[in-house]
Amino acid sequence: MTSLSKEAALVHAALEERGLETPLRGEVLDRETRKRRIKEHMTEIMQLLNLDLSDDSLAETPHRIAKMYVDEIFSGLDYANFPKITVIENKMKVDEMVTVRDITLTSTCEHHFVTIDGKATVAYIPKDSVIGLSKINRIVQFFSQRPQVQERLTQQILVALQTLLGTNNVAVSIDAVHYCVKARGIRDATSATTTTSLGGCSSPARIPARSSCVRCVITRGDGVAGRPARRQQAPAGAFFMSGRQR
Repeated sequence: MTSLSKEAALVHAALEERGLETPLRGEVLDRETRKRRIKEHMTEIMQLLNLDLSDDSLAETPHRIAKMYVDEIFSGLDYANFPKITVIENKMKVDEMVTVRDITLTSTCEHHFVTIDGKATVAYIPKDSVIGLSKINRIVQFFSQRPQVQERLTQQILVALQTLLGTNNVAVSIDAVHYCVKARGIRDATSATTTTSLGGCSSPARIPARSSCVRCVITRGDGVAGRPARRQQAPAGAFFMSGRQR
């Protein structure tokens, strides 16, 4: 990886240090080479499935898949695509919880390469810095655009924001439908998975508060695709023991 922004390099290093980075090989090919080689392999896969690539409906499918993988659904594997982040000084001395709910999230299961579809809730209590609200959405989307497991995705978002904001007081919850469960295997069309990663209220000294943190971080607005909405007002700062910074 070359020509990374300072923010991208910091986040990547923090994830590596914690063992939370997506498993990656050291070799990084340029985009066009990756697309060309994926197209070649996808052509072979489709032929092994006995599909006729001379048909006008299928002829461009290997090219489309290669472009989709590199430029779209797996673009988050390349830190050159890390979003431009605006972090500004907390001149207003904000010390109450900032929460962004119902962040649209579409990722890909790394075990079966099928869709994960859901929503994320992200909250933090500012310390010395605040972040542009849309940047939270972009960070969620960046880490979603990878082959993922939901547990790692949740923690990657948490660590990225802790690193950029300089505070442990960050909480992330993801509620998602996994199409590896819905469309294959058990074929359960109604279940969803919730994962939660909490900073600032997770140390052993604060374990008694953890259950209330979990109740609050799981609170959602609109439900995941096809599921009823669930709304509950959570007290400000309930993700964390207090507004005091750690």
